[in-house]
Amino acid sequence: MSIETAESVNSMKENPVPMRKTQAPGFFRTMVGDYEVTALFDSSVRYDASMFSGFTSFTHEELSEMLRRDFVPLMADGMSEGTLSVFLVNTGNHLILIDAGIGETESPVFLDTKGHLTENLVAAGYAASDVDVVLPTHLHFDHINGIMESGEMVFPNATIYLAEQEKIFWLDTPMENFPEAMLPFVKMARDALLPYRRSGRIVSYASGSEVFPNVKSVPLFGHTPGHTGFEFSSRGQNFLAFGDFVHIKSVQLPHPEVGDIFDTDAETAAQMRLSILPQIAERRILVAGAHFPFPGLGYIKKEATGYRWIPIEFRPIRN
Repeated sequence: MSIETAESVNSMKENPVPMRKTQAPGFFRTMVGDYEVTALFDSSVRYDASMFSGFTSFTHEELSEMLRRDFVPLMADGMSEGTLSVFLVNTGNHLILIDAGIGETESPVFLDTKGHLTENLVAAGYAASDVDVVLPTHLHFDHINGIMESGEMVFPNATIYLAEQEKIFWLDTPMENFPEAMLPFVKMARDALLPYRRSGRIVSYASGSEVFPNVKSVPLFGHTPGHTGFEFSSRGQNFLAFGDFVHIKSVQLPHPEVGDIFDTDAETAAQMRLSILPQIAERRILVAGAHFPFPGLGYIKKEATGYRWIPIEFRPIRN
């Protein structure tokens, strides 16, 4: 048997093969007791350390170093690239969608002009018509606009459940009571919900109550007035989808006291993190963060100072 020398290897004929540069469909699945939880990739987001400016004593350079230290992907223009995911829970009795992505919205914050929710929903084996419940954690456009397309319901058989405080703020407050900078965002939320309102498909609930059996709403106020998480329980296992409760993990897990520009009340949001993160870590429950690296599922571990993210590992679904 002969072994080729480096010289002979270097003289080998080239074999150029076109790169595919595609990904597998954007879904990831795990089980929580008898409940099937599917993460669905919606879109890519761009941000930098300036979103925290004014809400912390850390300098821009110190905040940027937190992102760099966490290996957050950098774009050519120096901005960081993140993701937005939504979550689908099949309880056996309901197919529940938590948040709905950006829909057709164009925004400089997002790299996509249309969310990928519906295509990844189909790739995951479901149709939009299968969804009967939508639970928005809050009504920022990147969490609600995907329920509507061209004025029509994307989920024609779904009812939208809103926390009372969120409904009052976004839907019931007169437009003239909002500062001018907020008007476009309020209009987007109202437009997205309009076809469901016309069909009587919006129900409000008290945050902190049980929305469905074994599905409890969890008040996580601050990011918006009625920002709410959802805890699912099945056979002694628990899963908490907490939206933007922790917005950017690289900064707000090691330093939960840091707020950001997208918070309606940054101080309240920070106090919520300081109060509730210890409980999540102690209980060792599976959590879902909307802007955590896809699939956004994992665990939060208490460190000497702050917290650390432990992402879920891939494994087959077994009966």
